[in-house]
Amino acid sequence: MSDLTVKTSDTILEALGIELVEISDDKVVATMPVHGPTRQPYGILHGGASVVLAETIASVGTGNLINRETHAAVGLEINANHIKSKKDGLITGTGVPLHKGRTTMVWDVRLTDEAGKLICVSRCTVAVVPIAGR
Repeated sequence: MSDLTVKTSDTILEALGIELVEISDDKVVATMPVHGPTRQPYGILHGGASVVLAETIASVGTGNLINRETHAAVGLEINANHIKSKKDGLITGTGVPLHKGRTTMVWDVRLTDEAGKLICVSRCTVAVVPIAGR
């Protein structure tokens, strides 16, 4: 893992059980359990929870590539195609940057199950914005 410090307590990461596994300049890996907080009312993984995991991966990846004392990484646009449903277990998200720009970065994020089968594919654009007053 890089030296990037990511606040997880008292955040959506903690609420959904998202764990960051690997952070590098070229890849971010995180996991999320399929359990009560990540299920929709019909008992399967909520698409919104998948999108939270994907945007977390892209935002953390972008945050790793910028000066966090002067700039912040914020989601600008995200899309997701939900390929397969899942009732329980663990999903793993792997994100790779497609574009590393000064003001935006674009990430390809793939969520898979324990057998490596595709659950969701997402593309996320992250804006790099100056922190006010810095």
